[in-house]
Amino acid sequence: MYGDIIAKADKGMENGKIVISMNMNPEAAQKWKKLTAANSPKNPQDPNDRGRCIAIVMDGLVYSAPTVNGEIPNGSSQISGNFDQAEADALVAILSAGKLPATARIVQSTIVGPTLGAEAIESGLLSFVIAFIVILIFMAMYYNKAGWVANLALLINLFFIMGVLVSLGAVLTLPGIAGIVLTIGLSVDANILIFERIREELALGKGMALAIKEGFKHAMSSIIDSNVTLLILGLILYIFGNGPVQGFATTLCIGIISSLFAAVLLSRVVFDTLLNKKVNLSFDNGMTRNAFKNIAFDFVGRRKVYYSISAVIIILGAVFYFKNGGLNLGVDFKGGRTYIVRFEKDMNTEDVKSSLTKVFENEAPEVKTAGSASQLKITTSYRISDQNETADKQVEDILKTGLSTSGSKFEIVSEQKVGPAIATDIVYGAYGAILFSCLVMFIYIVIRFKKWQYGLGAVIALFHDALIVLSCYTIFDGMLPFSLEIGQDFIAAILTVMGYTMTETVVVFDRIRERLADSGKTDVFGEERNKLINFALNSTLSRTILTSLTVFFVLLVIFIFGGDSIRGFIFALLIGRIIGTYSSLCISTPIVVDFDRKKVA
Repeated sequence: MYGDIIAKADKGMENGKIVISMNMNPEAAQKWKKLTAANSPKNPQDPNDRGRCIAIVMDGLVYSAPTVNGEIPNGSSQISGNFDQAEADALVAILSAGKLPATARIVQSTIVGPTLGAEAIESGLLSFVIAFIVILIFMAMYYNKAGWVANLALLINLFFIMGVLVSLGAVLTLPGIAGIVLTIGLSVDANILIFERIREELALGKGMALAIKEGFKHAMSSIIDSNVTLLILGLILYIFGNGPVQGFATTLCIGIISSLFAAVLLSRVVFDTLLNKKVNLSFDNGMTRNAFKNIAFDFVGRRKVYYSISAVIIILGAVFYFKNGGLNLGVDFKGGRTYIVRFEKDMNTEDVKSSLTKVFENEAPEVKTAGSASQLKITTSYRISDQNETADKQVEDILKTGLSTSGSKFEIVSEQKVGPAIATDIVYGAYGAILFSCLVMFIYIVIRFKKWQYGLGAVIALFHDALIVLSCYTIFDGMLPFSLEIGQDFIAAILTVMGYTMTETVVVFDRIRERLADSGKTDVFGEERNKLINFALNSTLSRTILTSLTVFFVLLVIFIFGGDSIRGFIFALLIGRIIGTYSSLCISTPIVVDFDRKKVA
């Protein structure tokens, strides 16, 4: 039967069993009445007289063939059987999808062989465990007993995130991992913000109970503002993005809510419990007690030096762009097929490329090493627009024919295909979501901080960061033993930079607002404004550096121990962490001065 006659299909329960209900349009209902009548049992009283089956078919495949028990006069039918939840969901999807007039075909697929998959899981798990232990040790060493409270909150936070992802049936992708890494940073960031404010209160001579109360109170505004801006980013990316962007947004949104609960509420409950039990608390030790004290960097005065450094990097990126003949686009952005092939011995990439060019009808593929000379990454657009259902198998067979001339045994451990249409959707979806999120965050910052210069300065800093990341990709591509393609890794790096920069910039803006409120002024200009911005940057410097270090430690450990399959991806996040810190200190806030020149005294 054809799907265009079905108006609606649903799953339900009847007598403890799953049933599928479907309703047909009025015209089809009349035809359905005749069809079911013709195939109903002739003698319903005879148990051996059963009706005939009517098949549910899509794209030439029979997905179900229920038996007709009687005439159905109104087009409302029900399919019963021993369905489990997955089977029922699949059948409902087939009945609903059958309404599409076009034949379904696979336009994007990823296949990972068991060898590479097992290696990726093992190395990824090992690296993440090591990185997590590094953070726990760092927090305990720097903040003493309070650090263990932060560690407890971090463990609970990670437990919540994983639990929610499992309950949603989410598939963890590379951008999803980026979201989790950013979430770990958020959780640690919230605790560091609170702890640094508590240390400030203790330095003023306040008692431990009052210092903790005031610390949580003063840090809350910064935590709320920084997390709200990120939540706006995550929601917009989830709604308007697709593919890797949605994976990042899903874990980010879950992580933000979880982090606020674990790092703020649970931490406060633990501290109150310890205070009630008269436990002697401490937020530092002999080595960290005077860290970041009496720092007075002139960030505003040196802003033109920072602008020059950024300009040099961007210009170098442009030079390498033309030198390399454009960007190194991955299949995510241009469409094509990518294969990871493992050989028994080291291979020469040019020799393999020459052999494959012959079998690919003189269409030269891209051949690069993937971690070692015995493992190659082969990318080709050969027959990517071929609509034939057997095209993928034919291309793989041709690839094997070309590789068989290498004189070495080989194994295809991973393959990925992205059709041109999907690649275009990913590009426009990612860029559109990023631009729209910048607009919304600009509006939010203007409303919260009552100055358009702050909003515009922050958004321009985001575009600055994107150009710096892009420049780093073009400069270092080909110099490193792993690929720096512009694909999912690049999207993840850009989104991570946006998250870091916005979070840290909002924290500085919040300190400026707090300082103005304490002085009884609504705004200051000229030299007084420059001093205020420098004060805000220096007073939050400990939080900025510590948060950056904790996340950097996580990424560095994963980069070293995480295996070849994600090394390029983690390198992208390392770039993002460095640039995000640099931009928040040296670009986003100092640039406000240049947008407000008309008020300079």
